[in-house]
Amino acid sequence: MTTDELYELMEDGNLGYACVYKLGEQGMHTDYMFKMTAENIANFIGKNAYAADKIIMTDMCDSLVCESIYGGFIMNCPDQNLCQEIISHLVPIQMGEAEPKEFPVASKEEMQALWDAEEASVMQAEFRML
Repeated sequence: MTTDELYELMEDGNLGYACVYKLGEQGMHTDYMFKMTAENIANFIGKNAYAADKIIMTDMCDSLVCESIYGGFIMNCPDQNLCQEIISHLVPIQMGEAEPKEFPVASKEEMQALWDAEEASVMQAEFRML
């Protein structure tokens, strides 16, 4: 993703993590970041339904948003209102009536590189002020 796309992801403060545990990777996982809307969560689950053993989604403070298992089934979603919204988007995908939609998703490494570059810029500005 470009720097502008990464900044756009962070605009409304609804960014969260999705840890995807893939089949046969013995506990190894890949972290992704995207806006944690009901539609995005449903599309992410639908897209990874048969490639992942488990998907755990959290907000930026690591509070659980949603957890799904192989097949795209939601196992845990503390916010029941959000859960109902996710299900309304997920069921058509599960039933084959709709394809998962594409939406902006960044890897954790891409976001970390952006944050590291921002921190370096701030430190350079502070050193120039000395």
